Amino acid sequence: MSIPLLKTELKSNCKIIVLFLAIITMYAGIITAMYDPSLSEGINELAKSMPQFFAAFGMENPGTTLLEFLNNYLYGFILILIPFIYTIIMCYKLVAKYIDKGSMAYLLNTHYSRMQIILTQFVILLIGLLILIGYATGLIIAASGMLFEGELEITKFLFLNLGLFLLELFLATLCFMFACMFDELKFSVGLGAGLGMMFFLVQMLSQVSEDIEFLKYFTPLTLFNPESLVKYKTDSFICLGVLFGSAIVFFAVGAMRFQKRDLSL
Repeated sequence: MSIPLLKTELKSNCKIIVLFLAIITMYAGIITAMYDPSLSEGINELAKSMPQFFAAFGMENPGTTLLEFLNNYLYGFILILIPFIYTIIMCYKLVAKYIDKGSMAYLLNTHYSRMQIILTQFVILLIGLLILIGYATGLIIAASGMLFEGELEITKFLFLNLGLFLLELFLATLCFMFACMFDELKFSVGLGAGLGMMFFLVQMLSQVSEDIEFLKYFTPLTLFNPESLVKYKTDSFICLGVLFGSAIVFFAVGAMRFQKRDLSL
């Protein structure tokens, strides 16, 4: 790994991380503060008036505990989408942009190997995801402690965020693999972003109606099940293992392809 490149890229992209931290602060802070068990009946009535809309985003049931509320209103859609958008941007900045503009050759014209370069770029992406998810976790725990002391089940909440990280790792390595494989942006960035958004769309459709619920088997997002995860169900941890194993494969394929490519000016 190239430490100088790591430092340079982190410094160059710190503003993007700060921007996404601000977005997470807004959504996570506001939604956590909205928790009120006495309002669950009113929310249920609102959900009944717009069932398809609430179901699409996995928000049809506010739950009876703080953890259930957070599961439905943050971990069903918002905190999955925000890090994914960050991933798309960073895969472009860390790999696709260099290859598209021909400047990757300058990075390779050092004493660092191709594997060291691409590993460094991936570690930068990984650090950003860890910061975003770690910050969201800490923020929600702190806000819950101040507003609803003792109501958040911390251990289960930490497992929930571990699951979220593994899902984001899966999506990140998928996008990173395509960025390493192709020259043109419509493929290097477009394939990863397009597949990811398709996964979100399929998941939303599968939640709208029981008639098309079978669509959930066509999106890897189904492997992250917050409700099952906080209940420590065995199948939920097996699914996380599948996400982690797939992420390793995606990175390996991307790195091997990167090593064999012609990256001349």
